[in-house]
Amino acid sequence: MLIDSHCHLDFPDLLDRFDDIRSNMAANGVTRALCVAVNLEDFPKVIELVERAPELCASVGVHPDYADVREPDVDTLVRLADHPRVVAIGETGLDYYRVPAEKLDWQRARFRTHIQAARACEKPLIVHTRSASSDTISILAEEGAREAGGVMHCFTEDWACASAAIDMGLCISFSGIVTFKSAAALREVAIKVPDDALLIETDSPYLAPVPHRGKTNEPAYVRHVAEFLAQLRGVSLERIAALTTANFERVFGVSQPNRE
Repeated sequence: MLIDSHCHLDFPDLLDRFDDIRSNMAANGVTRALCVAVNLEDFPKVIELVERAPELCASVGVHPDYADVREPDVDTLVRLADHPRVVAIGETGLDYYRVPAEKLDWQRARFRTHIQAARACEKPLIVHTRSASSDTISILAEEGAREAGGVMHCFTEDWACASAAIDMGLCISFSGIVTFKSAAALREVAIKVPDDALLIETDSPYLAPVPHRGKTNEPAYVRHVAEFLAQLRGVSLERIAALTTANFERVFGVSQPNRE
């Protein structure tokens, strides 16, 4: 029993294959997936998808890379998060990879808005950080993110960042990147993360794990991430599945669905 804690099924590469994706999930023991919103304009499409499938749940938020979209405010996020299938606020965070930090005040302000909304509606955060770990941790602390909890998704930072996030009650989620040959440093972090802070994801349609690297990713492939982590941490696949499922259900306040 596995859970993909982060995917984008509303993206074009996956949307047209919705029925096949659900079948592939079932065939690989993936019993639930969290479909993560990246902007407010497409949020209705995310909700329409999760309402079609009991094994899916959703988040609401605006990704830090999306500059020319409707800007969220706390009241709007809280109102949209009231939908019974919305279990988290995000994807939110900071991304300095392409744009210098000094030009991204708007990104930091947006991140604070999401944290405030998460605290207000008592739902966890889905946090994206890239080339911005210091500011990400600082803002999480300043805005009291501990009260909301959540996950550092598609984690690629160092142990110092992971440890600081864990100390604030966030889980660390590993994607297919951990299976890449170039990810030796990340694998060292994956070994250290405590059992009760471990999650897995695909971030599909991106970052397909080995042996599907370079292809379109999908939730069924989270099994390869779980298998890799099991070998890396010296435990069984069943152990990784049980840990990550329990952590997901605790963090996001959900239980296993009755699949239709």
